[in-house]
Amino acid sequence: MPNALVIRTAGTNCEQELLRAFSLAGAQTTLVHLDTLIKDPTPIDNADLIGFPGGFSYGDDVASGRIFAMRTRLGLVERLKAAVDRGAGIIGICNGFQVLVQTDLLPGVSGQRVALTGNAGGTFISDWVDVDFDQNADCIWTRGLTNLSPEIAKLPIAHAEGCLVADSETVARLNSNGQVVLRYKNEVNGSVERIAGLCDPTGRVFGLMPHPERYLDWNRHPAWTRLPREVTLTDPVGLRMFKGAVEAVTGVGAR
Repeated sequence: MPNALVIRTAGTNCEQELLRAFSLAGAQTTLVHLDTLIKDPTPIDNADLIGFPGGFSYGDDVASGRIFAMRTRLGLVERLKAAVDRGAGIIGICNGFQVLVQTDLLPGVSGQRVALTGNAGGTFISDWVDVDFDQNADCIWTRGLTNLSPEIAKLPIAHAEGCLVADSETVARLNSNGQVVLRYKNEVNGSVERIAGLCDPTGRVFGLMPHPERYLDWNRHPAWTRLPREVTLTDPVGLRMFKGAVEAVTGVGAR
C-alpha cells in the first residue's frame, strides 16, 4: 500500500475528508501538523502521496493560504520537489491549491506565475458546479476522466478567493503544455478561461479549487436519488481521482 501524508495546520478543516479519500483509494494515511513537519521533514521522504487540505489556514489572515504557504516555502519546498522527482504525487485542494501556487509548486515552470484572488462577484460561493476534464492533460489524478456524462461531471466548491488570474502568455503556455486539467463548464468565479485546476509539467502536482474529497459517495451528489443505477455501480468522480493517483504511484495502469 502506498503511503499518503496529509499536512494540517491551524485553521484547515478538510483533513479528515482527505484522509478518508486516500484510505478508500487504497493508501495508508498519516496526518501531520505543519509545525511538526518543519521540525522533522523526513515523513515527506517516505510519502508516495501528499495532500494539502482545504479550510481557512491561519484564519486566511493577509490572504487565503498566505501564511501556510510562507511557512511551507521556507521549510519544506525543496523536500517536496525532491518527492515529486522520485515519483510522489501532491494534491492541493482549495486552500491547499492556494498554498501550491504561492510556493511555486504550481504551475511548476520557471517564469510562470498564477494567482488565486477574490471571486468576481465578491462573495463566498458554496455550490455544486459542472466541470470539464481537459483531454490534453496527462495528470495522474485525472486520467480516464474525460468525456464524462454531464450528470456525474460535477464537483462541490466552497471558496471566496478562487478566481485564477494569469497573463495571456502564461495561460497560452499552460494550455500548450497540457497543464490545464480542470475547467468550470460555466462561469463561476471569474477565473481566466474558467480554469478550476492545474497540474505541473510532470502531471504529479495537482491543485484545484473544487473539493473531490467531498464526492467519495454517490449520496453526496445533489441529485443522487435520480441517477441511473448503472451510473452508481461505478465510483464517484472524486473517488476515481484518488484511486487514479494510487494506481499511478504503485505502477498499476501507469503509462
